[in-house]
Amino acid sequence: MTATLDLETHRVGLMGHCYRMLGSVMEAEDAVQETMLRAWKNLPGFRQDASVGTWLYRIATNVCLDALGRADRRRLRPLDVSPTPAAVRDGMTLGQRPREHWVEPIPDALALPADDGTDPEQRTILRESIRLAFVAALQYLPPRQRAVLLLTQVLHWSAAETAEGLDMSVPAVNSALQRARATLAARNPAVMPRELSPEQQALLVRYVEAFERYDVDALTSLMHEEVTMSMPPYELWLRGRASLATWFLSYGIGCRGSRVLPLAEACGGMPAFAQYRNGGAQAWGLVLLELADDRITNLHYFLDVETLFPRFGLPLQLADR
Repeated sequence: MTATLDLETHRVGLMGHCYRMLGSVMEAEDAVQETMLRAWKNLPGFRQDASVGTWLYRIATNVCLDALGRADRRRLRPLDVSPTPAAVRDGMTLGQRPREHWVEPIPDALALPADDGTDPEQRTILRESIRLAFVAALQYLPPRQRAVLLLTQVLHWSAAETAEGLDMSVPAVNSALQRARATLAARNPAVMPRELSPEQQALLVRYVEAFERYDVDALTSLMHEEVTMSMPPYELWLRGRASLATWFLSYGIGCRGSRVLPLAEACGGMPAFAQYRNGGAQAWGLVLLELADDRITNLHYFLDVETLFPRFGLPLQLADR
């Protein structure tokens, strides 16, 4: 019974680790399940000189490396597919790729263990390491570099512990970490504020009000001049207030009359909303916003509502106001 309890207490943390490695919630769930199965099979041989947590994370990391070795691909965002934004015009092609192609968001509750008095700085690191931009940037690292970076920089393993866990030498770990850091610096993932300022909280209120009125001028006035918008599973992405305004008044006109609800469930520290079309009758998308100072810099729409809405505890249809 004690062993069972010890394994299960690590499930959420393992989920966060596997999500960072794989960029997919469903694949992370499969990896955690495989980790638990391998742990159960090897529990009689578990050495008590190592912590259960360290042992489980070592298994989970190798499960993820096995999975990445079988599938030679990385999950992306639309901004990573094409170097240039789309131009909104009549007859434009809205190409799609399957959901398995895209990095997807994860609720904090699935990836972050409950606050048990853990060092606040460490909890901040864990939360920021499941941000969409960071997880997307991780996908550019070779799997073993990805594992080294996460073990040392997020879980704070020593180089020696990491080398043992990955069957590498300490110099190889240090070299992999140096290369991983250089790649991440080049990708330059956006840094989210740790807490929203009162001005940013007011900005989000104005965003909801403007969207529900479908006042495109007011909505785009809240955005940075170089704002971007993406909508997996569509490949296209847009840049600039003028481009987004054109989209909202043409291809996006079906969003008129939508209801936009803030998510009670946090998502990597990013403001997130559920959008329902037709006054709440139709679940349309999950919207994640990135902010800088007093402007919206990125809008990430995720339209796989049949998967995402239940995962975030959201209904597919709203009751009348």
